[in-house]
Amino acid sequence: MWIIIICLLIPLLGTTLGSAMVFILKKNINERLQKVLLGFASGVMIAASIWSLLQPAIDSFDKKDFKAWLIPAGGFVIGISFLLLLDVLVPHVHIDNQEEGIKNTKLSKYYKMMLAVTIHNIPEGLAVGVIIAGAINKSISNEAMLALAVGIAIQNFPEGAIISMPLKNEGMPTFKAFLYGFISGVVEPIAAAIAILLTYFVSAILPFTLSFAAGAMIYVVVEELIPEANTGKHSNLATIGLAVGFAIMMILDIALS
Repeated sequence: MWIIIICLLIPLLGTTLGSAMVFILKKNINERLQKVLLGFASGVMIAASIWSLLQPAIDSFDKKDFKAWLIPAGGFVIGISFLLLLDVLVPHVHIDNQEEGIKNTKLSKYYKMMLAVTIHNIPEGLAVGVIIAGAINKSISNEAMLALAVGIAIQNFPEGAIISMPLKNEGMPTFKAFLYGFISGVVEPIAAAIAILLTYFVSAILPFTLSFAAGAMIYVVVEELIPEANTGKHSNLATIGLAVGFAIMMILDIALS
């Protein structure tokens, strides 16, 4: 039971520690470092989507069964569609100050920046939740559950800093900037709890929810993280960060599963 609670909260700890960088750093994160961190987060999420989510979904069926490809593929596409819908409807601002979602709202730029990271965190929370549900149902090992939670926490650290530091540099008080970063990460255990309840009580949908979470995570990587990491100069640093993040998450998943 304790390992489940720990895995539920570890990702939030990563976001919290990253947000706490506002108390240590005086200026915004260096542009080059930011590119490395965005690439790193992308690599972690891609590797987690493959080995922690899609592969277990595929392995749930006999390879000769058409459901071995139909359900994972369907869940993957629906997961991408879900995040696309959120992206279209929810007003938010990215690091490059590009606004998306419903326009002409009264929300401040601060809230829109926080909503952007919140949208990113939903699929990560779903991923942790379905893995925990799989561990509860004994279809996924505790080691695999821990590997994903640790991997998500590692990539949440730079995300927490990337949301809180710009808020501080926009003039927001330091503690309030930290609080906004922390709150943006609270959505993860909430999304995880919803996924746990849904998948635990309807265990047959676990392969679908695993692939759904994978699709949602890949959407964030392709739509948000990689484009932001490749704007301007030094985009090769993002590629290096992606390679490192991918390798670390792959090692975590294989070594602990």
